[in-house]
Amino acid sequence: MATLGHYLLVSGLLFTIGFAGVLLRRNIIIIFMSLELMLNAANLSLVAFSRFRLTAEGLPNYNAQVFVFFIITVAAAEVAIGLAIIVALYRARQTTNVEDITALKF
Repeated sequence: MATLGHYLLVSGLLFTIGFAGVLLRRNIIIIFMSLELMLNAANLSLVAFSRFRLTAEGLPNYNAQVFVFFIITVAAAEVAIGLAIIVALYRARQTTNVEDITALKF
């Protein structure tokens, strides 16, 4: 049976992979996907804490799981806006390399 430590270990590994992707990669799409991976790692840890923290009646505390739905909603809006910005930058500069994009002004 999986314990809270197992879930937190997987969440930490996912967050570390995402953080390494943000620091090491230069493609803006890969960086964007790494940020989403970091958000999902935080969601996993919130759900794990919610599942393993029981109330006095022995039921899981669902407050963190409701919070995860709000994070997923904000992440979906972030994806829509972020991809629109990436497409606009690609049309203007013909590149997705972060080092080639030096200014936000077109």
